[in-house]
Amino acid sequence: MTHDASLASVRLITADVERLTGFYERLTGVVADRPSPEFAEVRTPGGTLAIGSTRTVGLFGPGSAEPASNRTAIVEFRVEDVDAVHAGLDDAVEVVTPPTTMPWGNRSLLVRDPDGTLVNCFAPVTAEARARIA
Repeated sequence: MTHDASLASVRLITADVERLTGFYERLTGVVADRPSPEFAEVRTPGGTLAIGSTRTVGLFGPGSAEPASNRTAIVEFRVEDVDAVHAGLDDAVEVVTPPTTMPWGNRSLLVRDPDGTLVNCFAPVTAEARARIA
C-alpha cells in the first residue's frame, strides 16, 4: 500500500516556547510565526520546525510527549557556510562537534538546543554530496 505523504513539519515540545523559538530564530536567521503563545513555526524553504508548549500535549493525549527528553532525533538545517554559523554562536550554545567535514562529504556543526535536542547545521562540500541534494 502506498500513501501520498509529504513531510510537513517536525514538532518539538517544550516548557518554554519563547526560549526555544528564540534559539532557532538566531540559529537560522528566520523569524518564526507565532500564532499563539503556545505554538510557533520556523518555516524554511525545505520544511517547518514547529515548537509547541507542554500545555498543548493534552490535545494529543496526556503524556504523549515529554519535553527535553530527545536522545534519538537530530534536527538538521542545510546552511551556506557552516564555519560562519559557528562563528556567530554565542557562548550559551553548547557545541557538541565543531565544524568537521564528514566522510560522506558534508561539513557539519553539531550543537544542542536549550532543551538538549541535537541540531546539525551542514553544507555539502564535495561534488558527490552536492549531487545528492541537487
